Amino acid sequence: MSQKRGAEASAAGEAASKKYRVLNVPQIDAARLEQLDHASQEKLKAAYAAVDENVHDNMVIGIGSGSTVVFAAQRIGERVKKEKLSLICIPTSYQALQLIREHQLVLGDLTTTPKIDLTIDGADEITPDLDCIKGGGGCHVQEKIVAYNSAKFVVVCDASKCSDHLGQNWRRGVPIEVVPLAAEPITQKLAAMGGKPTMRMAKAKMGPLVTDNGNFILDVDFGSLTGDVKALNSDILAIPGVVETGFFLGMASKVYVGAPDGVRLMTKASL
Repeated sequence: MSQKRGAEASAAGEAASKKYRVLNVPQIDAARLEQLDHASQEKLKAAYAAVDENVHDNMVIGIGSGSTVVFAAQRIGERVKKEKLSLICIPTSYQALQLIREHQLVLGDLTTTPKIDLTIDGADEITPDLDCIKGGGGCHVQEKIVAYNSAKFVVVCDASKCSDHLGQNWRRGVPIEVVPLAAEPITQKLAAMGGKPTMRMAKAKMGPLVTDNGNFILDVDFGSLTGDVKALNSDILAIPGVVETGFFLGMASKVYVGAPDGVRLMTKASL
């Protein structure tokens, strides 16, 4: 990100996070923080605060995906060992599965435990009304399934992810997972709807990225979304071959934002 883009994102994040209360930062080993860059320190603080406030004994926990969730899984593992918590953890991706195994947590799935008490996940962008864009890591279908089946969905992120409206800071487009057979007609349909679709390509192989579900992802730039996002989401989902979008609308109940002044808690009640 250029210095100008970085400054814009920081300013927008500050404005979008204006409705919040600042929490006490959890006790974190100083040596651990010193090993991290500034953004990672903010992510760690947000993740630790979310875990400490929301994770309790005898819970089923959805483990999200992405860089901030790495710290959440780490904290859950620490608390399980220290407090002897009895938890079952449901992964949202292969990355989440690896985190559960790395921290020696009890692995579950939606077949055996279809009701989840809490899911903790990151976001690529979030607004003051707690609407999110997710899917930058290509896991939004499983993330949305797990979040939907959770009594509480909590988001953790750093301040750069906060915007006044969706599409303001997140410039890579809305991730839309599609069945490969329908990729081209869906691309044309999304373009006719005013979007700019781009097939997400794999990094270490030739051709498109293939999701954990065996599908493709179209990243669709609709610009800054100041209109009816719910209607847009519904229109996209009505296209045959669309599996799911990266819009997470009205799903989050709390957002923990790591920021220079500490950890900011945004809730629906504070809006």
